[in-house]
Amino acid sequence: MALWGGRFGSGPADSVAALSRSVDFDWRLAPYDIRVNLAHLDGLIAAGVIASGNGEVIRAGLKALGNEILSGKFRYNNSDEDVHSAIERGLVAKIGAIGGALRAGRSRNDLVVTDFKLYLIDHMLEIAALTTELVESFNVQSLATVEIIAPGFTHLQHAQPIVFGHELAKHSQALLRDIDRIGDWLVRNSFSPLGAGALSGSGLQPNPEVSAQALGFDGVLGNSIDAVSDRDFAAEALFVIAMLGVHLSRIGEEFTLWNTTEFSWVVIADEYSTGSSIMPQKKNPDIAELARGKSGRLVGNLTALLTTLKGLPFAYNRDLQEDKEPVFDSVETLLLLLPALTGMVATAKFNGEKISSGAHSGFALATEIADYLAKKSLPFAQAHEIAGQCVRFCESANKELHELTDSELNSIHPELKSDLLGFLTVSGAIASRTSSLGTSIDSVTEQISQLNNATKEAKLWISNEVALFSGMMKP
Repeated sequence: MALWGGRFGSGPADSVAALSRSVDFDWRLAPYDIRVNLAHLDGLIAAGVIASGNGEVIRAGLKALGNEILSGKFRYNNSDEDVHSAIERGLVAKIGAIGGALRAGRSRNDLVVTDFKLYLIDHMLEIAALTTELVESFNVQSLATVEIIAPGFTHLQHAQPIVFGHELAKHSQALLRDIDRIGDWLVRNSFSPLGAGALSGSGLQPNPEVSAQALGFDGVLGNSIDAVSDRDFAAEALFVIAMLGVHLSRIGEEFTLWNTTEFSWVVIADEYSTGSSIMPQKKNPDIAELARGKSGRLVGNLTALLTTLKGLPFAYNRDLQEDKEPVFDSVETLLLLLPALTGMVATAKFNGEKISSGAHSGFALATEIADYLAKKSLPFAQAHEIAGQCVRFCESANKELHELTDSELNSIHPELKSDLLGFLTVSGAIASRTSSLGTSIDSVTEQISQLNNATKEAKLWISNEVALFSGMMKP
């Protein structure tokens, strides 16, 4: 059903109709459109624009249509331009011409942005819930590997020994920040645009605050022009998703590297691996690689929307039809990726012996020499230089730092005493780092305990928000 056309002498050309058609993708908004229309209907009845008897007929028709949408019984057809025209067509077919009364006092401009906000609130909460499951899998694996000593890396070169559980726990920290960002996004964007009309507000809907409350928003946007043109919430959601995608990509890169024959630090379960069509022996870490690959798509969707928005005049412009596909694609990409990646992490088996075997190599204990000398009140710059001389000596002698003899240490610098050898062990290096940021076993165990608490708090918050949203969606 066309929602416009009275002033036109003819309908649009076929090419224009095809270009303008958005129902193939914005049909995802249909359940939210039903709910927004019900809130709008209440306002029209309260304002006396629709008589209460007619209003109840429309309400019953909307509810029945909403159920048919959810069951798949009602769908859009080739004549529908967008989700709004499809729903009006369905409503009029069900209750007659009175269904058209619902259009009073609103525009597709404020309707679509309200639908879109509700869609994103719903799905950002779903993404947050799935992300907590990934955090939980890392927390479990971190605690299980808290006594495995590993080489730590910077620049992909051996740096200092660390607890492997510390290595895994870093991902929980980053992912919990992503969940926090979703919470921040929700608070900042919980304001309703419904009632803005095309751009100037509505003379038939005098109380947009009531509709906002019915839809679960915290309030109403303060300017009608801003309300219909604002897509900050969509761009910000895409940033949060892109940032989460970057974190997932780094997880994927790490597991891909650890899974190589050269590393052999992790065995990825068969059900989270794939094979080769020509090489029977292959077992490929495709889930990790897809996590890495899809991040580019998520960043690209953010860039696409920002580029669309950057030069737009205010109020509604048809360019804004391009806001939805990047969001839908990013959301649906994450909903596919997160469960698979969580399963991969949860079922991974780590080779502790292989991981620990290189913890002391690459002169990873050099900082212990510098710290030893600093504790003797040598300026650290001088201590650093002496430690570097120890490394140079070991390179020429083809030995590791912990293999230096008393006489060799003394020949490098007189402050290097025999008791230094007691500090040149990976266990000693680990045990000395007892701060809250340190990699001692006790510090990492406490970090994981805090992560578990933070994850429980996040799950409780998400559960409460989902319950509130689900209650609001019930008409």
